[in-house]
Amino acid sequence: MKKVEDILKKEDYVKINFKVSSTQHLLVKTFLNGIMGTFILDTGASNSCVGLEFTDKFGLKTKSSKTQAAGAGAVGMFTLISKKNEIQLGKWKNKKINLVLFDMSHVNQALTQHKVETVDGIIGADILLKGKAFIDYNKRNLFLKK
Repeated sequence: MKKVEDILKKEDYVKINFKVSSTQHLLVKTFLNGIMGTFILDTGASNSCVGLEFTDKFGLKTKSSKTQAAGAGAVGMFTLISKKNEIQLGKWKNKKINLVLFDMSHVNQALTQHKVETVDGIIGADILLKGKAFIDYNKRNLFLKK
C-alpha cells in the first residue's frame, strides 16, 4: 500500500511540518512578505489573519474594513484588510493573499498564561482551500498543492 505522502508528492504537493502546542494549537512557521512568524493553523477560521500589532513587522499595507471579526470569546472586533501579500509555508508560496487584521492580544494573553509561544496570526480556510490542503495530524504535516 502506498503512503499518502508519496501519493501527494506525485500530485505536486509540498510537505510543511507543524508542531502541536501544549494547548493543542497547531503552530506553523510562516514567511509573510519575507518575514518569518508563527501562525496557528486553524481549519475553523474562514480567513487568514494577522494581529494588528504586527502590521509594521510584516510591512502590511492596510485599508479600512467594514467587516467585524469574531472568534473564540470575542465578537464585533474592529478589523483592517491587507491585500496582495506574499505568504510562504515551506516551499508553498502565494503572492496574492488577502489578510484580515484585528487585535489578537487576547489570544496571545491566553497563550502566555499557559506558557505557550505567542503567535503572529492565523492560517485559515482561505489558504487551505487555495492550497487544496491535506493534513496528517498523526505525523504533524500539512500538504499544500503547488
